[in-house]
Formats: sequence, C-alpha cells, structure tokens
Amino acid sequence: MKRQKLLIFGLNHQTAPVAVRERLAYAENEIVPALIRLKQQARSLTEVALLSTCNRVEIIGVGTDSRRAAEESAAFLATDRGVQAAAFKTALYHLEERAAASHLFRVSASLDSMVVGEAQILGQVKAAYAYAAEAGTAGLVLHRAFHKAFSVAKQVRRATLIGHGAVSLSSTAVSLAGKIFDSLADKTVLLLGAGRMAELTARALKRIGIEALLISSRTFDHAVALARELGGTAVPYDNFRPHLRMADIIIGSMAVSQPVFGPAEFEVVIKERRYRPVFLIDLGVPRNFDERLNSLENVYLYDVDDLGRMALESRDEREREARRAEPLIELEVDSFMRWLEELELVPAIKDIRSSIEELRTGELQRHRAWLASLAPEERARIELITRSLVNKLLHRVLSGLRESHDAGAEGPYAAAIARRLLCSDFALEKENAREILEAGDPEPPAAPHDERFESSATRERK
Repeated sequence: MKRQKLLIFGLNHQTAPVAVRERLAYAENEIVPALIRLKQQARSLTEVALLSTCNRVEIIGVGTDSRRAAEESAAFLATDRGVQAAAFKTALYHLEERAAASHLFRVSASLDSMVVGEAQILGQVKAAYAYAAEAGTAGLVLHRAFHKAFSVAKQVRRATLIGHGAVSLSSTAVSLAGKIFDSLADKTVLLLGAGRMAELTARALKRIGIEALLISSRTFDHAVALARELGGTAVPYDNFRPHLRMADIIIGSMAVSQPVFGPAEFEVVIKERRYRPVFLIDLGVPRNFDERLNSLENVYLYDVDDLGRMALESRDEREREARRAEPLIELEVDSFMRWLEELELVPAIKDIRSSIEELRTGELQRHRAWLASLAPEERARIELITRSLVNKLLHRVLSGLRESHDAGAEGPYAAAIARRLLCSDFALEKENAREILEAGDPEPPAAPHDERFESSATRERK
C-alpha cells in the first residue's frame, strides 16, 4: 500500500494579488457543496478540506500521488470558479508531507498571515475543518492534522507575545482614517455587510467616537442586531444608496460577484457631497468596490492588500516573536510526522498480532486432550501465561519495528518481513497440526538431536 501524504495546493497574498485571489474565493455557503464536487472530481485525494479567506485559497488534502493530486486540484479550481488555469498557474504552490504540515501549523498560528499575529485566522481554519467534517470529506489524517494545528496555535499564543499589541487590518484601516480626516468625531460611517472583519472595523471606529454608524446587510436582522449592539442605525439593503452621500467612511465586507457600485454612479455621490473626502475601506474578496473609484477626486479607496502593506510597517516586534515560535512549530511537525509515518505500520501490526494469537490458540488446540484433564483453575492459569507470553513477544516485535522506523529504516519493509515470517510460520504450524490431529493425540515430540546442544558430560561419555 502506498504511503498517505498530507498535501496542500493553493495561493495566498504572497503569491497572488487580490485581483487573482478574488476570482478563486469561495463564500462560506459555497464551501460544503464545493468540497463534495472536489472529492468526486479529484480521485487522487482520499480526504480534502478547503480554506478560503481574503488572503488565501488552499486545498488541504490527503493522497498518495502528489503530482496527480496537484493537477486535479488546479483543474478543479479552474473549472469550479470559471477561471482559465493560466490566470493563476504561476501563483500556485504545492506542498507535501513535512512542508504541508509546517504550512498548516504556521497558518493556524498566524505566522503566515498578512498581519502576523492577527487572531482571526485560527477561527477561519477551524471553520474550514468544520465544513470538511460536515461534507464528510475529512478522515483520520485531516482530523489529526487540524486538531494538531489548533493545539499548536494555542501553544504559540501562550509561549510568545505574538498577539500582544498585534495590528489587524481593521485597526490599520482606523489608523488610516485618522490620517485622511482631521477629526473622526463628527464623521458618519456606512457599513455594508455584517462580516467579522467589517464588525471589528466598525467597533474600532465606534471606540474612537465617530458621530453616526449606519449598518446595511442583505440579512436585515443581522444589521438590526449589530446596530443595536453598537448604538447604530440599521438600513435596509435595498435602500442604502441614498445614504452614500451622508457617509464619510464606507466599509464594504459583502460576498459579491461584482462591485456594489462603480465610478459613474459614485461620481454623482461625490458631487452631492461637494467633493468632501470619502474614505472607502474594501475588506471584501471578491472586492466590493471598483478599483477605478480611486481616480475620482477626494475618493480614497483601500483594499485588503493596501491595508496589508501598511500593516507591514509595524510588524517588526511581532516578527521577532514569530521567530521564537518557529522551533515550537518544528517540534510539533516532528510529532505529527512520526504519527503519520507510523500509520504505515498499522496493517502490518494487525496482521502480526493476529498471527501470533493464532499460533497461541493453535498450540492450545494441539494439546486440548491434556488440557481437558486439568482443573478449570489450572487451565485458566495456562491461558493467562500464554496470553502474557504473546503480549511480551508482540511488545518486542513492535518495539523493534518502531525503533527501526525511527532510525530511518523502511518501516513498511521491516514490517513486511516480520509479517511474512510470522504468517509463513503459522501456515507451517497449521499444516503440522492438521497431520497430528489426523493421526490422533501424539506423545510430546522429542527434541531434535543436535550436538551443539549436548552437555560436555554427554560428549565425554560418548
């Protein structure tokens, strides 16, 4: 049986701009159906999960043929998202085994984030795992890998100061707003969508004392609940456009297939505002606002990549903490890889255990007449002794397999030899037992003559 490998195929903010990422991104309600399609189409993947955030789109899977899995994953993304493979081919990375485990753990611990140390990514990784479990596409390896990733993320938070004073995209947006406007106290914010990132940004703006907060969402109940919590006003989504001219800061965080409005429509808005500055914060992937809006007078548009570049300027301290976390990550990767490699021994271990147990019961069967003459407590004691011998033998065999595996030997090869020998021995024992049973209960067999085992006294008498 070929070895199962942890595999990751995808792209992120380091390999692809938002213009590419947004074309491959999945909304939350699209992920479970996508996983079911992916499992059906990518036959080389036995397990699969899909992580889609504003900074990355990654297929996390398990398979034996990494090259074929990479081809099938790229083909799936192209057909499923309706994008030519050439548009993102050079941005894709393919990771396997140790590199894949390290990447998953680093992502979960926010060491691979656009803003190192931000806390949101762990929740997104947990959601990806939950979707895979819901779709039935996560198996033994992914269950272990994700739970290990969650544990690593918590350890990194406890062992380092990576989250201390971390700058998020939302806080970066608020800081930028303070640079665009002399004062935020008299400003009105319009929030389009009630996503987590938009909510964090709105909360941060509210804390510094903005005058008014308008919240509009396709699900009006969400808008009402958030407005009530933050002391804002809910606006029906079908009626948000008249409020554009009132807003000094507009935050977009909706799942859309095309921009909510473009330059022609917004030019009317800016004229109605007498060209007073408008700050547009686009937190959506795909983007909520047309990038051409930046060409309008006194319109300042920033998307997630823009905010990420600004956050880089204040990441030195968190980078130092991230370097402190790397040895911890490596230790946990070592642990996971040992577990994954030992999975190869499981079928052999089962066969070896079964073979040794059959040898034991076969021997007891051969001597059933003699055992029948014993008292019940004596038979029970013999049963206990033989089981103890089996367990001790198993312990030695399995310890030897694991030690040879840890020393770099081919675990499956060593296991196959042990299995072959035990199974062959048992086949011979069964044949001998059959002949003995056909001939009737025998006398205990004499020990074979071998001069090497004779005592010195015996040899002298001869």
